[in-house]
Amino acid sequence: MKKHIPNAITCLNLFSGCLGIVFAFQGELEWASYSILVAAIFDFLDGMLARLLKAYSDIGKDLDSLADMVSFGVLPSVIVYQLFLESSSANEWINYTAFLIAIFSALRLAKFNNDTRQSESFIGLPTPANAMLIASLPFIADQGIFISPYLQNPLFLALFSLGMGILLVSEIHLMSLKFSNMNLRKNIHRYILAFSSLILLVIFKFAAVPLILILYVILSFIQFRPTK
Repeated sequence: MKKHIPNAITCLNLFSGCLGIVFAFQGELEWASYSILVAAIFDFLDGMLARLLKAYSDIGKDLDSLADMVSFGVLPSVIVYQLFLESSSANEWINYTAFLIAIFSALRLAKFNNDTRQSESFIGLPTPANAMLIASLPFIADQGIFISPYLQNPLFLALFSLGMGILLVSEIHLMSLKFSNMNLRKNIHRYILAFSSLILLVIFKFAAVPLILILYVILSFIQFRPTK
């Protein structure tokens, strides 16, 4: 029985993504963003429970990727697509560049499943991190935060979709956020990210998410910098 628990949690991740897509097409972008957050929580829990229960399986690995594709690939694309519809776009074809995020997310997940180099770190931006960034955009747009005007610009949204897609499949080494132990020296970059993120969220709220992502990339560069 216990071997099915992680897969059940993964299905809740998938269900959250499906609900989010419904919310997004109804124009409820903030609820769609909350769905990404809930899916991310389930995504964290299924992996944790699989390790605790030692309930690993090839089906669970594939199911996890399929759920992530919906929650962290298709749903973010639909959110960006809806932002296109709310912008001043005169050419409807540019709106479909939003789905570059889904395409590159699929490539990222397939690459992750077959890349033995990513057992302890990531190569390319993880799909949940990309999805969380996109989840913050509707809140930033509503609150008139510094990048809000750009979210009404279809060219910016198109370049954003392409840029995030390229980051997903890039060869950039990024640290895993999983703590194998609590050793301060071995996890110093993770601790810095965790505490800095908390402070940024308190000060800037949803606008902190892009800043946290930038900090994550910078700390990863520092951690994986070439040593002489």
